[in-house]
Amino acid sequence: MNYDIKDPGLAPEGKKRIDWAEQDMPVLREVKKRFNKTKPLAGIKIAACLHVTSETANLMITLKAGGADTVLCASNPLSTQDDVAASLVVNEQIPVFAVNGEDNKTYFNHVNAALDLKPHITMDDGADLVSEIHKKRRELIKNVKAGTEETTTGVIRLKALAKQKKLTFPILAVNDAQTKHLFDNRYGTGQSTIDGIIRATNRLLAGSTFVVAGYGWCGKGVAMRARGLGANVIVTEINPVKALEARMDGFRVMPMMEAAPSSDFICTLTGNTEVVGAKVLMNIKDGCIISNSGHFNNEIDIGALDSMSKHKETVKNNVELYTLKDGRKVYLLGEGRLINLASAEGHPASVMDMSFANQALGAEYMLINAKKLARDVHVIPAEVDEEIARIKLRSLNVSIDALTARQKKYLESWEEGTE
Repeated sequence: MNYDIKDPGLAPEGKKRIDWAEQDMPVLREVKKRFNKTKPLAGIKIAACLHVTSETANLMITLKAGGADTVLCASNPLSTQDDVAASLVVNEQIPVFAVNGEDNKTYFNHVNAALDLKPHITMDDGADLVSEIHKKRRELIKNVKAGTEETTTGVIRLKALAKQKKLTFPILAVNDAQTKHLFDNRYGTGQSTIDGIIRATNRLLAGSTFVVAGYGWCGKGVAMRARGLGANVIVTEINPVKALEARMDGFRVMPMMEAAPSSDFICTLTGNTEVVGAKVLMNIKDGCIISNSGHFNNEIDIGALDSMSKHKETVKNNVELYTLKDGRKVYLLGEGRLINLASAEGHPASVMDMSFANQALGAEYMLINAKKLARDVHVIPAEVDEEIARIKLRSLNVSIDALTARQKKYLESWEEGTE
């Protein structure tokens, strides 16, 4: 078995971490129980490019239980939990190619090592596997039946590929499942992003001005949590509907250029590039702390920050101080990469439980239906989404109402109305 990890000797600690997360993942546990019996993925090769965390480990173990031949590489150089990677290799015999802090060259070497499996299904967190196949590994296209994508950023990339008629196999947008984005993005990103910022800086948010760039589900979560800790939250947006929603939710809304001069914290969550660019940096408040919780590190123009600075130093783990040529200080967290994983431990297992249940069931669905689906980005079926929600509710001992026969008939008819 080929693999590339930091140290196999870390496996015992990784096993403890994986088991800890598994306790809070009842939906995935139920999926794994069924997979063990039915083996719906038998003979299928799955290459996954995901954050190598304890929660992801439980997904990989579930896929293997379903009969899949799996391999895992990191979707972010700073998100890998080296002990978890070791445990997957040593205890589960699942090949992993991931080392925390790996450089860009190593990162793509690892992506290609995962693709060497010649997968039937790709499982992405940012679309790097699919992108690499279409750009450099086109010989693999004939093997791939379908793929899944877990992030907003990745879905945007793949929809662009589909729009150009260049996508060569169907993709399931796991990110667009309600049991994913309504919970993982809002509650998971909301909590873990603030956790990462606080762990990196130990700064008090109460009374500060906290700028959230982007009011999608991730931005909503961060804005909610920052306000809960007493911050004065400003939202920046390009979408008028989302901007209006932020205003109606009680946040101040303004362009980034107006927000920057008063910002104590800026956190980007847009899925776009150069959200904090040179013009913003020219007007940014002295001492501002910048972080990113969008997928890629290009939301902050680090090149512009470098060129505008006369000095740069690491002042503590995951905190770099840039002294601008005019003397102002700017702090960049986690190299501009996902701060919730660079500095903290990512989303809590209880929300990843639903996201990874979507991944596992999504892989099963695509395997069955891939030949019938267009080469496009597809939404996970509502019945799968709702079943995940039902299992989660059962695990929480929550009961809900059911429609009566009379109510079902009423909803399915058009004849009845005002009496």
